[in-house]
Amino acid sequence: MTALDYLLHESAVGYAIFQVVSQPETIGNRSKEVQDASQDLAKFGKMVKLVNFAPYRGAAEALENINLISEGLVSDYLRSNLELNLPKPSKKKKIVLGVSDKNLAGSIKASFQGVECETAETSEVAADMLRGLRFHAGKLLKGLEEGDVDRAQLGLGHAYSRAKVKFSVQKNDNHIIQAIATLDHLDKAINTFSMRVREWYGWHFPELIRIVSDNHTYAKLALAIGDKKNLSNDSLHEIATVVNDDADIAQAIIDAARVSMGQDLSTTDLENVSAFANRVVKLADYRRTLFQYLVNKMAIVAPNLATLIGEVVAARLISHAGSLTNLSKYPASTVQILGAEKALFRALKTKGNTPKYGLIYHSSFIGRAGAKNKGRISRFLANKCSIASRIDNFTEEPTTKFGAALKKQVEERLNFYATGAAPSKNEEVMKSVMDSVLNDIKVNDGSGDTDMEDIIPQSDKKKHKSSKGKSEKVKEKKKKEKDETEKTKESEKVKKNKKRKFSDISAEDEAEDKKKKKKKKSKRDSM
Repeated sequence: MTALDYLLHESAVGYAIFQVVSQPETIGNRSKEVQDASQDLAKFGKMVKLVNFAPYRGAAEALENINLISEGLVSDYLRSNLELNLPKPSKKKKIVLGVSDKNLAGSIKASFQGVECETAETSEVAADMLRGLRFHAGKLLKGLEEGDVDRAQLGLGHAYSRAKVKFSVQKNDNHIIQAIATLDHLDKAINTFSMRVREWYGWHFPELIRIVSDNHTYAKLALAIGDKKNLSNDSLHEIATVVNDDADIAQAIIDAARVSMGQDLSTTDLENVSAFANRVVKLADYRRTLFQYLVNKMAIVAPNLATLIGEVVAARLISHAGSLTNLSKYPASTVQILGAEKALFRALKTKGNTPKYGLIYHSSFIGRAGAKNKGRISRFLANKCSIASRIDNFTEEPTTKFGAALKKQVEERLNFYATGAAPSKNEEVMKSVMDSVLNDIKVNDGSGDTDMEDIIPQSDKKKHKSSKGKSEKVKEKKKKEKDETEKTKESEKVKKNKKRKFSDISAEDEAEDKKKKKKKKSKRDSM
């Protein structure tokens, strides 16, 4: 293990550089005496020596530096302090600096040649000494009063958290997650409360359940009717407004009230039933406003995904993924089974068939597909959902054109499974949508723009012309030189080809002469 020379302590009040006077060995580092020494200021103060303390000049500078530290970057303020207070390293020996954050240590090592960094992960001694610095920072740093470090940490923590929350204002998908969760709870609550209203008011007017099936309308009618004895033909208009101006249903309710077999309710019982029905009506009204809020929010945050698969299913996908950014990072295979994790792990454990779909099963596309094509269309739909989520996450201006085009592709794929009609190619569809989006943005290629001539004074016109003439002459010379070099290269190639041809011809002649000589020798030998 390399011995530590200096320690960097980045705190909420500023940067401090300490020189390591003495450090424990690695073997005895875990002993009780060494561990107690880091907790004792008298003993720990002899192990380190303050070289420099550079406090922040304000809360804004502290927040800027802490943001850079969290990203593992070296700020200009930290770089200047390290340059001033660390000695220059030599070729034989390097300076070893103890740093608490490993990403910051890597940036310091890359910025300063000859400086090695040790962190809590690479050295136990560095971890213990940095922990001792944090424990005794309020007393080791000069010029600080008691409680200054704690107050600075509290203020900086609030500012850092506030900046993190405000980091993504436009992509406020957190509201979508909360809205869809509230919507699900409201659906369960309204359904439960409506059934309770039906049972409670059904003792008084049991025939109303057969006439009206909608829970929200039933609760409104329970409020409007009250005691069934008070119903008459004069109440026809009032009842008709509740049932969407349907006079037949209103008349049927009045007729049923006249011959109803329900029991009578006392005044207190009727008041409690009416109060509970009023609560159900208010919950149903709030559910409608919340759903409209969710639709408007999805049109801002994820318009293409909402256009493709619907606002509710798209919001559930975002909620299950945690954010739109997380959903855009998922592959299509993960989006396909998102929400069916229990079934997936059960299938992997029992070595059975894995699920074909998760939350996207609630889409209308899968319900319209045949039994054999449900898995195929879910795979195709998950692919398009992945594309739509990435477009929504990484585009600056929201648009629904990509979502409409992707939805049309899914419709064509359903038609292909049903009839066999060939769907359009994805490349052509995306190109046409991209062209329409660029036309909406009005992106100019610069062909219609005319360049304005620079105004040149008369005294400089001659100089300008002479400089133009010189530049043209230089260009002509360069062209001539290029032409000459090309000609010489061509002539050399021609000469080489001639030599090759001549050498081939001479080789053929030599071969023929050898054959003739062999024939003559053979004739002589035969004689």
